[in-house]
Amino acid sequence: MKRLFSLLTIFALIFVQSNQAFPIQDEMEMMEQDSVQTTEMVEMEEPVMEEPVEEEQLNFHQELKKRFIEGGPGFMGIVLLCLILGLAIAIERIIYLNLSTTTDSSKLTSDVEAAIKSGGINAAKEVCRNTPGPVASIFYQGLDRSSEGIESAEKAVISYGGVQMGQLEKNVSWISLFIALAPMLGFMGTVIGMIQAFDKIEAAGDMQPSLVAGGIKVALLTTVFGLIVAIILQIFYNYIIAKIDSIVNDMENASIDLMDILVNNKK
Repeated sequence: MKRLFSLLTIFALIFVQSNQAFPIQDEMEMMEQDSVQTTEMVEMEEPVMEEPVEEEQLNFHQELKKRFIEGGPGFMGIVLLCLILGLAIAIERIIYLNLSTTTDSSKLTSDVEAAIKSGGINAAKEVCRNTPGPVASIFYQGLDRSSEGIESAEKAVISYGGVQMGQLEKNVSWISLFIALAPMLGFMGTVIGMIQAFDKIEAAGDMQPSLVAGGIKVALLTTVFGLIVAIILQIFYNYIIAKIDSIVNDMENASIDLMDILVNNKK
């Protein structure tokens, strides 16, 4: 009996220990499954975080190029051509006008007056011939006609002043043309884009947002680029007009001073 009781006791201890071991194994398996699921969730979330990073890496030039291509090469190319031609003319005019203002008109007037007193009209003409700028050219024409009288000299100054003003305003009208043309081309692209959007809706037989959005996007891009070109050229145009007005005022004041010098020397 004692042996039987001892055997039963041993079997009972073995059974209890085995029951305690199974929950530990179950908990370890559950922990492994949870770690696997967590790893899979992290791997699924990683591609989602990469997309906005790639979009943020687009710089200004890439974004501008992208929008330009989306707007269509037809109207966008014409608008770009307006910008290039307008900027070329504006830069050429700015260089010419800055070179025309290198001479100090007050100093030239003083030199001409001193040359007339010391060497006569021919000496004053030589000073004007060696001086660049529109004011010196007007002075030369007035001095060249001074022998025919004050009225002839005044008419020569007025006439040649108009010639010099025409040279200052040369090709400026083309800039104003491009300023007006660029937005109109943009608006035309807008209208054509809307027409294409409605054509797609008619062909599909259903008004889907994707069909309408594509045409409207192209339409708005052409308008935006046309307005940007017009704004840029308008800034240069206003600067050139202000520069021309300043030079013309300087020529008028210098011409009045020249007439006063000639009148005083005739007395």
